[in-house]
Amino acid sequence: MALTLISPRIRGFICTTAHPVGCARNVERQVEVARAARGAVPERYRVLVIGASAGYGLAARIAATWLYKAETLGVFFERPGEGTKTGTAGFYNVVAFQRLVRSENLKSINLNGDAFSSAMKEAVIAKIKAEMGQVDAVIYSLAAPRRTDPRTGEVYSATLKPVGAPYTGRTIDLTNETVTEITLPPATEQEIRGTIGVMGGDDLQLWTEALLDADALAEGVTVVPFSYIGPEITHPIYRSGTIGKAKEDLERTTAALNQLLHNRLGGRAYVSINKAVITQASSAIPIVPLYISLLYRIMKERGVHEEPIHQMVRLFREHIGPGQTPTLDEENRIRLDDRELAPDIQAEVRRLWNTITTDNLRTLTDYDGFKRGFRQLFGFEVEGVNYEEEVEVEATLD
Repeated sequence: MALTLISPRIRGFICTTAHPVGCARNVERQVEVARAARGAVPERYRVLVIGASAGYGLAARIAATWLYKAETLGVFFERPGEGTKTGTAGFYNVVAFQRLVRSENLKSINLNGDAFSSAMKEAVIAKIKAEMGQVDAVIYSLAAPRRTDPRTGEVYSATLKPVGAPYTGRTIDLTNETVTEITLPPATEQEIRGTIGVMGGDDLQLWTEALLDADALAEGVTVVPFSYIGPEITHPIYRSGTIGKAKEDLERTTAALNQLLHNRLGGRAYVSINKAVITQASSAIPIVPLYISLLYRIMKERGVHEEPIHQMVRLFREHIGPGQTPTLDEENRIRLDDRELAPDIQAEVRRLWNTITTDNLRTLTDYDGFKRGFRQLFGFEVEGVNYEEEVEVEATLD
């Protein structure tokens, strides 16, 4: 092990380094939010989080732990640091999470590997049966560009494209920091099928059925996958595009699983439609960085902005936590995007959208906040961290 200075290495929406101290501070801040919202603690609450190392998955695990002192099992696919080469931000996030859990004598189990594989499903079930008995809730928050079908070996690849016709829209060139137009060709049928294979409901169904067959789900279990709809501005590339087709498949699958769980265990399954947030994945989607930069400025000015941890606290406390009955839309979905899609917020987005140029980007939007938020995903530009100090890259996760 050796101490080293770590700086961000960023090009566009890719960052190849992560700062362990900055990542730890990010986790600590989320814990502070969840702890401050704690109410009544149930006798026992057990939660499986599939995709638990970053974004909404990490926030959901933190919320469950510090709202309810939940026992959690987190599944993720992350790389530890080695020598002077940093690990992934997600790995450092989980290390920090585990340290805080242990400091409060709470129960946490971590499994690092391919959540799409049959082997990981078997390993999770074995851990649940041996150490938790069953789980009361399953949070599904996987985000990946590819998936191998464990039954056939077929490799699916996700594509970010419109469906049916080319699309031209405004976006930010993150390398040059300019507002530009981008034209994307329509997806092929194979690309649509591949995106559904990665991001649709098939893997969620495999997880739910495997857990159900193994008697690893408790009576009244709640299963919640995450999705996004967004405003009309982003629909051509998101909700009406290849990703949207996958999300429609996820919602159909969840509806069927809701009926299955209700019949077998008195359980339930709901899609949670969440707010737009800064992630490495969302930064890669054309239009979205410009939209988020504008949205965040408006929501912050009006005092309704939320980070993932605030959304997840709201999800548990108002919808799916112990004793809660969710408020659902007409399609049986939980809508945590209600503040983002509020009419006054979206009216202001539409008013300003076509007036944004490279010259006024920083005036009309919170692009600097977007940049800072992106860097903070990897532990950089976090308040209270001394980046001139050498830190240890290698860390262990027990």
